[in-house]
Amino acid sequence: MGTHKTILKFLVFVLVFLYSFNSYAIDVKVGDITNVRGVRQNQLVGYGLVVGLAGTGDGTNAKFTIQSVINMLRRFNVNLPPALTASLQTKNIAAVIVTANLPPFIKEGSRISVNVSSIGDAKSLQGGTLIMTPLVGANDKVYAVAQGPLSIGGFSFGTAGGNVRQNFPTTAFIPDGALVERQVEVNLSGMNKLYFDLNHPDFTMANRIQQAINSHFKQYIAHANDSGSVIVDVPDLYKGDVVGFVSAINQLTIQNEVKPKVVIDERTGTVVIGGDVTINPVSVSHGNLTVTISPNTQVSQPAPLSQGQTVVTQNPTITVNQEQSHFLNFYKGATVKNLVDALNKAGATPNDIIAILEALKQAGSLNASLEVM
Repeated sequence: MGTHKTILKFLVFVLVFLYSFNSYAIDVKVGDITNVRGVRQNQLVGYGLVVGLAGTGDGTNAKFTIQSVINMLRRFNVNLPPALTASLQTKNIAAVIVTANLPPFIKEGSRISVNVSSIGDAKSLQGGTLIMTPLVGANDKVYAVAQGPLSIGGFSFGTAGGNVRQNFPTTAFIPDGALVERQVEVNLSGMNKLYFDLNHPDFTMANRIQQAINSHFKQYIAHANDSGSVIVDVPDLYKGDVVGFVSAINQLTIQNEVKPKVVIDERTGTVVIGGDVTINPVSVSHGNLTVTISPNTQVSQPAPLSQGQTVVTQNPTITVNQEQSHFLNFYKGATVKNLVDALNKAGATPNDIIAILEALKQAGSLNASLEVM
C-alpha cells in the first residue's frame, strides 16, 4: 500500500498599510476598443453525421445516430427492412454538432471554418468526414452548408491493456469547411447616425472617444450616450462614404487607462498578472504541517505442526513534520511579481500563492482587481 499524506493548509497573517493604486495609460485606436452597432458576427449551428471512422464511432446506445443513418439512407432511396434496422451498427459513424461564426458582410459563395463536436459515445473522430450539414441561425434559416474531412489535432490509440491519447479526439475542426449560402444584410450607406459600442463600458473612455471625434472633424457630431456607447452623426461630407467615415474614426488614437488586474484559474493553478500590479506594505507568513501515515504490515505465523492460522496485523507508523515557517516582508513599491518570486523561493505551491493573493485582496492590500475563473 502507498503512503497517505494529509497536508494542513498554510496560515496567512497580513499586516496592511495604505499605498496608492497603481495604473498606467497606453495609446490605443478607437477601432480596437469599440464596435459599430449592427456590425457583428452571427452564430450558426447544425446537426450532422461523421462517416469513415475506424470503429471509433457511436455504439448501439446512441439511438439518435441509428435513426439519423436510417433517415439519411431514405434520402438516397435506400429503405431498410425492420429486421436490418434493428441490427444496424454505427461504429464507423458518429453524430455531431457543427458550430460556426458568420462574419459580417461576408458574401454568398465565401467559405468559413467550422468546429465539430461529438454528442454520442464515439471514442474518436480521427479520419472521419463530415457529410453535408446545413447550418442555421437563431431564426432557423440556413446560412451555410458544411462538409469535408476532419482535423482533430490529436490522437487516441489503445487496446484492452492500455490507451494513449493526446488532446481531445472527440472534437474536430474543418478549415474553410462551410460554404456560405445566405448573407446577413447590413446597410451602412443609408445611416445618418452610427453607434460605437465600447467593448468594456467606461465613462472616461466614452468621454475621450467623444472628444477625439469632435476634435478631429472640427464639429460637434459625437456625444457619449452612456458609459457603453458613443452616438456619432454622419456629416454631409461622408453621406456617400460611410465606410471611409468609420475607417477614419477607427484610426483615431486615444489614451486608454489600463487598470491592474490579477486573474486566477483555481482549476489549473494558473495566475495571470496584468500590468505592474503593486501591493501595499505587507508581511506574509505561511507554514505546512505534514502528517504522514505509513502502513506497517506484520505477519504472525503459527508454530510448526500446530493448528493455528496465519494472522496479518497492521501497525501503522505516524510521523508529524512541522516545516519551518517563512515570514516574508514587502515594503512600499513591491509588486505582485516580487511576492510570487519570493513565495516560489520559499517553496509555496500554486494553490498556496492563489490563497495568499485572495487573502491580500480581502484585506485590501492588493492594488488590483481580482478575477477568479
